[in-house]
Amino acid sequence: MVQALAYRRVLLKLSGEALIGDQGYGIDASMLQYIANEIYDVQQLGGELALVIGGGNIIRGTDASAYGIERVTADYMGMLATVINGLSLQSALEKLGIITRVQTAFEVKAVAELYIRRRAIRHLEKGRVVIFAGGTGNPYFTTDTAAALRAAEIGADVVLKATKVDGIYDADPLTHPDAVKLPQLTYIEALQRRLQVMDATAISLCMENKLPIVVFNLRKPGSIRSVLEGKRVGTFVGGE
Repeated sequence: MVQALAYRRVLLKLSGEALIGDQGYGIDASMLQYIANEIYDVQQLGGELALVIGGGNIIRGTDASAYGIERVTADYMGMLATVINGLSLQSALEKLGIITRVQTAFEVKAVAELYIRRRAIRHLEKGRVVIFAGGTGNPYFTTDTAAALRAAEIGADVVLKATKVDGIYDADPLTHPDAVKLPQLTYIEALQRRLQVMDATAISLCMENKLPIVVFNLRKPGSIRSVLEGKRVGTFVGGE
């Protein structure tokens, strides 16, 4: 019997940095396995899970641009990094027996499917995890925006933003010990206060499509599952 869930179809946004673990760069095997186990746990609930992954653990377009590489080229390099991360996560998930598809915003025929909305939805309906890589396929857009876009396209019920801290604070809690956690915000509040939940384009897309955002600590085991079960986790962004 499938458990009654607060959210049936979920878009999980993972930063590339989430894969770094404690090693500072690249992909940490133990962190990759931890994320795969968390996703496996969620799959047992019977929900539908799609992911958008960043590439900051390998290269950021904005950083590469600062090194003197043309911005558009740098952004495409960042998009390719997300494909590497997507393939690594696919491998980890399939070792656990989870059928997974990587769909990219531009053609990489040898390793992944090209993103097709109807095909992605069909995969989800069949219980497969779909990993969206390559961002939006366009320079100047972040993977946060890609997450909001794909969530709207596939009709997701919620966007889960995985971070290093347990929600949104009025200042960076890693550098401001007295920062106060904000358990709930409206989209407008998040935009006006520039709290760096997601970039403004991503938040605006979620607002237009009435897509709630839940910001939570990825490193706290069971957090994704708790959100799907309707438990209060992290910070909820939504409403007028």
